[in-house]
Amino acid sequence: MSDIKASIIISVYKDTHSLSAVLDSLKIQTESHFEIIISEDGCSPEMSIFVQQYNWFCQFRHLTQEDLGWRKNRALNRAVAAAKAPWIIFIDGDCVVHPQFVEMHLKYAAENRVLLGKRVKLSEAVSHDLKNLELSVFDVEHLMWKYLLFHHGCRYVDEGICITKYPNKELRKVKNLTGCNFSLSKQTLIKVNGFDEDYIQPAVGEDLDLHWRLKAAGLQMFSVRNRAVMYHLFHKSNWSSQADNVALMNNKIKEGKIFCVNGLNQYL
Repeated sequence: MSDIKASIIISVYKDTHSLSAVLDSLKIQTESHFEIIISEDGCSPEMSIFVQQYNWFCQFRHLTQEDLGWRKNRALNRAVAAAKAPWIIFIDGDCVVHPQFVEMHLKYAAENRVLLGKRVKLSEAVSHDLKNLELSVFDVEHLMWKYLLFHHGCRYVDEGICITKYPNKELRKVKNLTGCNFSLSKQTLIKVNGFDEDYIQPAVGEDLDLHWRLKAAGLQMFSVRNRAVMYHLFHKSNWSSQADNVALMNNKIKEGKIFCVNGLNQYL
């Protein structure tokens, strides 16, 4: 257990096809001292069968909960509580990662610091090839310059250029937290009581709300852009209005509730 340097928490909901590609990308990491926690906001038979049959390469756990609507923050808090490592990396179940992804997050890890990454948004065609093993993550990395020039329907392609050998260059501070690619210490999450479960609709609660509370608690946000590279698999957007969540967050900001009431401590 002591050689586990990071706990990678992967948020999932039913999509086993994408998760398979994500796990395959984690299988070829340059840094292998990590565990994986599958954080499922539900309890689908398909996901359970997939996890049982997957050819695992590291310690893992699959945490489920009754499917009662959007309760991702509850699932995340339970995963954080179960994490064995001092450093936690969050990714989504439709985000394939570069072979040096974990290495880069751990290289710049430090207490009182949050590391924030970006992502390439892959096209439907490229995503199809990745999920069907017609394209490997190595191929995607090598093709980034081609995608940059000719697009192939991909967006934010410049985020996929991995430059890991910066000559003693300091990380720059940034403002925005992307929920599918960030890392911080478990103790830091405990300080703000993790994710606020008052949010019962997607968006805002799992990233923007956590971001303002971490900043208010004195944490500094640093960019690992072009270091911890990620490729987001295509899917149709299904977001509803974020107005209720934004209003809820603004009220919490006014009240200055850095330590959320309905959070992580109920699972510790």
